[in-house]
Amino acid sequence: MAKRIETFAEIASQYDAVFCDVWGVLHNGVDPFPKAGAALAAAREQGLTVVLITNSPRIAPQVVAQLRQIGVPDEAYDQIVTSGDVTRGLIAQGPKKVFLLGPERDVALIEGLGVERVDAKEATSVVCSGFFDDETETPEDYTDMLKEFQARNVPMICANPDLVVERGHKIIPCAGAMAAYYNQLGGETRIAGKPHSPIYDAVLSVAREVRGDVPLGRILAIGDGMPTDVRGALDYGLDLLYISGGIHAKEYTLNGETDEAILTAYLERERATPKWWMPRLA
Repeated sequence: MAKRIETFAEIASQYDAVFCDVWGVLHNGVDPFPKAGAALAAAREQGLTVVLITNSPRIAPQVVAQLRQIGVPDEAYDQIVTSGDVTRGLIAQGPKKVFLLGPERDVALIEGLGVERVDAKEATSVVCSGFFDDETETPEDYTDMLKEFQARNVPMICANPDLVVERGHKIIPCAGAMAAYYNQLGGETRIAGKPHSPIYDAVLSVAREVRGDVPLGRILAIGDGMPTDVRGALDYGLDLLYISGGIHAKEYTLNGETDEAILTAYLERERATPKWWMPRLA
């Protein structure tokens, strides 16, 4: 059973490196969680290496800028690896006529890779970074387009495997929901972000560049997303600190707080075995 901790400092000495999720742990897409940033900064002062691992479809420099704008301090981490970073490898290896399904701000995802951006009718590959309007749309709104892609055997490269994410007090669908729906329609998907191993390989490589060799047994993952953060970290062989106040909080919240008995039942139902848990990183 996962052990409840009050502060990250209680367990920090057991680890050399931290692979920490971003959305839901360091911020909610609008506001930072100041105690979380302070906890990671304090861990770094004690000698830990902190690499942020995010399913954001944006490349790392864009996420750094976003973190600064939201108010997450630079001192909270050493490096960052994004799903966008590792997805660029899939895009470069895939068909060259690419349709970008997502907001225009994500165009950097396909730039400099030798691919041609085309409209949906010409596409031999679709790169999904999200929705054109994630405030109002659902995957079903794209049914006709996706069925046309599937009929032509167009693979979907998903740049953000998350199904949903916090944005302020809202839950917003992500590209992972689109990819799941495309699979349901019979389409092929290619994914490198969490929970898949390529992004963990990349983060491990970055951590070792920062501090030299570090065994998996001395690495702690921190996250709140069951199908991505939790499953990815456990499948990779990492200890996990589960943040219960994230996107699954409604599953086990009673009277405004995480109920430990209900949480334990939820984790057992999900066959998830985090070593530690706390409501918010602090």
